[in-house]
Formats: sequence, structure tokens, C-alpha cells
Amino acid sequence: MLAAFAVLTAGLLAFHGAVPNSVGRLGSLLEAFLPWLGLVVVALLGLALLRRSATALVALLLPAAAWTYFFGGLLLPGAKSGLHDVVVVQHNVSDENRDPAGTARALAEAEPDLIALEELVPLARPAYEKTLAPEYPYHTVQGNVGLWSKHPLTGARLVDIKPRGITETWSRGLRTVVHTPHGDIAAYVAHLPSIRVGASGLASSWRDESADLLGKAVAAEKLSTVILLGDLNSTVDDRGLAPLTSRMNVAERGFAFSFPVAFPVARIDQIMARSATVGHIRTLPATGSDHLPVAARIALR
Repeated sequence: MLAAFAVLTAGLLAFHGAVPNSVGRLGSLLEAFLPWLGLVVVALLGLALLRRSATALVALLLPAAAWTYFFGGLLLPGAKSGLHDVVVVQHNVSDENRDPAGTARALAEAEPDLIALEELVPLARPAYEKTLAPEYPYHTVQGNVGLWSKHPLTGARLVDIKPRGITETWSRGLRTVVHTPHGDIAAYVAHLPSIRVGASGLASSWRDESADLLGKAVAAEKLSTVILLGDLNSTVDDRGLAPLTSRMNVAERGFAFSFPVAFPVARIDQIMARSATVGHIRTLPATGSDHLPVAARIALR
């Protein structure tokens, strides 16, 4: 029995794409928590040792190897910083955040070049602008997403990623050009629709549609170097984000589980890049949000 569970776990890790999404989007649900299958391997190992089952121990080599192949590299240390690196911070600040000024100060302490924020509400926006202005004189806000920068910004505009089923006012995407000393970068900030997990499975159709729209916008981008920052409401393993992950580089090191803040189980706050390398991604200390901020160093080519 233990050996059978070990083989099943290895199969889920190696062939998660074969799990269908037709019923309750089970495939996406599995992929959202895929790294946690490592705990299943640990639990099976403990049981195998208790049972002194040589067969189970041998079978456990399969899921252990699969987990190491997919996720082991994330545990390695990040590369050393380079001359052309850009440091970025991504944070869903929460529309219920009671201390926007404190949140802004905490993010600025990481000394990034760019700070992307989501769930910016009109009442809190002046606090972010005032607090960040001394170090980040350039910023743009479109709807409820914004970008603060140490470098000049031009061409800021809304990116329409609104699913067809949403009828109310809804603006959650922007694009701007960041003029860094190392060249121009097209920066995108996005907040994809939330997903829900219920008795019928995962409800993610709006999120998937919005991801597809964002993926098409990135594909049409004429600047070669692109940075995407946002609350994408899923992990990079989720096939629902394939329109983005198929076109962008994701973090090479670090798990950086960012949600929920009380017990983070998944990184749904993402930093991606095109024609650039996203190095080690890490979480920053908690703010007044229900998400943890994430930060990464991006090596420009």
C-alpha cells in the first residue's frame, strides 16, 4: 500500500498536466499546491521506516526524485548581484490595509528600483504617494494598480484584462516604460481575478480569461525586455497561467509563499520577466495586508 501511494505521488508530480481540468478544474487545483506533495513523501517515508518496508523505501525514490527535479533547484542559493540588475518588489497591499504609510515605508526599506502595488483604494493612495515620493519620484496608477519607480516612466496606460462576465468598473492592469541606466524596460502590473475553492472544485474561469488577455498583451509588446509584477492569484505551476509562463521567465530560486499572511501556503504574487532573468525571489516582512510582499533581483541581458 505504501509503495502504491509512493508511485501515485510520483505520477502526480511528474504528470500533473495529465490531470484533467474538465471537472472542477482539478488539474489547476493540484498544481496550485504541487510543492506540498513533498510533505506526502516525508509522511510516507516515516511510515515506511516504521513498517520497515524495503519495498516502500525503494518506491519512495520515485517521488523524491520527481520533487527534487521540479523544486530542488528553488532551494539553491541565488546568484551574485550583477552590474545591470534591477531590484523589484511586488505587493498586494489589501484594500482593508489600515496603515498604508507604514506599508509604504516597509517596502521602501528593501531599496528596490520598482515597487508594484495592487488593491490601491482612493482613500489610501495619497498616503502611498506621500511616503514613497522622496525615494520614488516617478509613479503611475491605473485603476487599482500602480507602479513606483526610481527611474523615469513614460507611456503609462491601462491594459484591458477585464473578463467579459464582469460588468462593473474594473481596471486592474497597466503598462509603462521604465527608463533605466541599462536600457528601457516595459513594465506591466496586473491583478488577476480571484479564484474560489468550493465543493464543486476550483472556480477560476475569470482568472484564466484575464491571464489569457494579459498574455496576449505581453506577446504584442515591442520592447524586448519586459517585467511583469502582480497578484496573479495562482502559482507558476498552475496551467491557468500558461499564457504568461509560456512567454516569461519565472524565478529560478526561492519559494516565497506569499498568501495568506497568517500561514502562507502558496506564492500567488509573481515576478516574471522576458529577455531577463529573475533570480532569487523572497518574501519581505508582513505589512498591514493579508499578503506578504515579495522581492526579486532581475538580471538584465
